Amino acid sequence: MDKNTYVVIMAGGIGSRFWPFSRTNYPKQFHDVLGTGESMLQMTMSRFKDICPPENVFIVTNKDYADLVKQQLPELTDNQILLEPIGRNTAPCIAYASYKIAQINPDANLVVTPSDHVVLKQEAFNQVVKEGLTAAAQNDVLITLGIKPSRPDTGYGYIQYIDDSSQAIKKVKTFTEKPNLELAQMFLDSGDFVWNSGIFIWSAQSIIKAFRQHLSEISEIFEDSSAVYNKPEELQFISQAYTQCRNVSIDYGIMEKVDNVYVVLSDIGWSDLGTWNSLYTIGEKEENGNVIDGDAMLYDTKNCIIKTPKSRLVVVQGLEDYIVAEYDNVLMICQKSEEQKVKEFMADAKSKKGVDYI
Repeated sequence: MDKNTYVVIMAGGIGSRFWPFSRTNYPKQFHDVLGTGESMLQMTMSRFKDICPPENVFIVTNKDYADLVKQQLPELTDNQILLEPIGRNTAPCIAYASYKIAQINPDANLVVTPSDHVVLKQEAFNQVVKEGLTAAAQNDVLITLGIKPSRPDTGYGYIQYIDDSSQAIKKVKTFTEKPNLELAQMFLDSGDFVWNSGIFIWSAQSIIKAFRQHLSEISEIFEDSSAVYNKPEELQFISQAYTQCRNVSIDYGIMEKVDNVYVVLSDIGWSDLGTWNSLYTIGEKEENGNVIDGDAMLYDTKNCIIKTPKSRLVVVQGLEDYIVAEYDNVLMICQKSEEQKVKEFMADAKSKKGVDYI
């Protein structure tokens, strides 16, 4: 493994679309969502075991989840766990990690990944990541892994690339973050677009350069006090720095604006596991198309996802295309076609019932 390869795992989100299973005090990245015996965070860490030495992995998470990270990844030092005082989306998160790692190794090449995605084809993943790292080490490029879309999803960024068959890494022609449904359908129908997986590869110097050019206010915040990184003063500096950062994603702030974005077409069995439907899609289905995680007896029930505590027997009769999800003190029963309302349910639970339900 190349000592210049570093991995940044973003693990600070709440996963509100996965409520009630994902909760404010215990988000989905810390759960064993797939029943493998590992949490999503642990699976993500394991995914890079052949790509990056463990001492080169950095987790960025909310300060409230520090103990959860330490419990699940005890091999990491405190310096490898970057604590955000408040959530400010992905751009400040990536800036923090990039400046910190560049202070350690100016020649660092970074893979930036969410903590709650699924990759089912490990060998293919290793190959495309290593291709991206080689390109990033040799060129001033910002690379993302592109996934062939299966539906007109409005929750993803869409990438149109220049189809040069001689190049494994394609130059991006347009980058559109989260289009409306009509535009997403046009992208799907054209066959010229892939989803942005949210997994990025670049050198520390390339992404810092992009911050200076396109998010200069964030660059100034994290660059002005670069001498404190990896020192005891870092935590206090970050607590102040985040109060000055605006909420902006790396996609809106940089990827849509730069002209050196490239994509690696990736058939890696990817899912962002962002919704109940995405978990249903990749889940193992029984004879009636149901995905069951729990102790359930089903009658005349088809194409449902049932995720309930194994200590509780659940009996379901006469449902088709439903989500039945229980965790802690909340049971949710919702049509799969209406899952976009889950965030609304969560907000209503907070306002009407209190924070104990979120």
